[in-house]
Amino acid sequence: MSLKTALFSAVASTWTGEAALRKRRADAEKARRRSGAPHLVEYFHQVDDPYSHLAVQALQLMADRYAVELKPWLVGAPEDWAAPERALLLDYSRRDAARLAARAELSFLDPGTQPEKALVAAATAQLAQTRDPVAFLGTAVTVGDALWRGSPIRMPEGLAAAGLDPAATVAAGDARRKALGHFMGGMIHYGGEWYWGVDRLHFLETRLADLGIRRIGAPQTAVFAPPVTPRGRAAQPHPGLELHYYLSFRSPYTYIAAARAEALAKAYGAELKLRFVLPMVMRGLPVPPMKSRYFTLDTAREARRVGVPFGRIADPVGTPVERGYSLLPWAVHQGRGFEFCMSFMRGVWSEGIDAGSDPGLRRIVERAGLRWADARPLIGNDDWREEAEANRLEMIELGLWGVPCFRVDDVSVWGQDRMWVIEDALIARTG
Repeated sequence: MSLKTALFSAVASTWTGEAALRKRRADAEKARRRSGAPHLVEYFHQVDDPYSHLAVQALQLMADRYAVELKPWLVGAPEDWAAPERALLLDYSRRDAARLAARAELSFLDPGTQPEKALVAAATAQLAQTRDPVAFLGTAVTVGDALWRGSPIRMPEGLAAAGLDPAATVAAGDARRKALGHFMGGMIHYGGEWYWGVDRLHFLETRLADLGIRRIGAPQTAVFAPPVTPRGRAAQPHPGLELHYYLSFRSPYTYIAAARAEALAKAYGAELKLRFVLPMVMRGLPVPPMKSRYFTLDTAREARRVGVPFGRIADPVGTPVERGYSLLPWAVHQGRGFEFCMSFMRGVWSEGIDAGSDPGLRRIVERAGLRWADARPLIGNDDWREEAEANRLEMIELGLWGVPCFRVDDVSVWGQDRMWVIEDALIARTG
């Protein structure tokens, strides 16, 4: 392992660790107390984002439970670098938000298309003139319901006379979001830490409860707790039932989902099919530092929640990924495909193993139950590229583009947050 890789791995381990997180939170709380500031929760609302529509509903519930001061901001859509497959993202977001709304007992129905621009402009103007934070949440829910139903929304009169410019309001929100270090809508910020809408709100709730600011009589349960998967029991094999797992060795979310993907397949007697694709950055899609930083810290937080070791990182982008993929079809043929995937990803995401070196890759290979002498001559072949591209094209056909993704029959989802959807599909298939 090079000195550079070793140093990066050590720094990443410290930066992503729980001790560092606790220190960042403690420092933020000390600074808040010194300044006499309230417990300020900043929320960034994108009017035509389905996840934002769910987030404001959840925030209404959270605001009733905790003694916080809300500061809502209006923001625009992410820049192109943050949404490289924008058309797919928009279509998927609506479908996914509808599923999440049903599970979280919130309100959203996918109309099958994005709202008309005139309705978005009117909804934005309505919110731009709403100064009271609590009223903002209520108005956002009301106009959001109308927006996604395609119902008329009145453009407010007298905005200019009142000194209000909706475009300037959105620009200010965009600037504040960027200054704090993020790029998406539906995001919540508190004390230096980001929380993505409904899916990550429970982390914020736990943090606020630890600060002792839960209101008397407020429910002890989270507004939305992530479903646990798998919840089923070991089953007999179901011939023909397949759980397709679209993965990338360079995706930390892929890694922390791997054990659950295998457990789901075993619980319902399905065959786990490994569908590897090139990482986005190796396909020419941008992953800027702001995006990478948030994803890494969020993965660390999620990894602790699901009990997966994470943080001693040896980034496998480039040659290490290609070396790993050159061996993966062979490992699958040997009946050790999943073991090799887990060994590789655990190595690069939690143990600082340099998969670009022969000693590192040998360790990965041998602990997966494979022979290094057989693997060594195969390293660097290009036979895997056609399969990786076929897997990517299938994802696009499904309306997906990033990893991890999962598919059972005609049910497909993106992200380790939605494995409960796949479990529902497995339950429906197996009874």
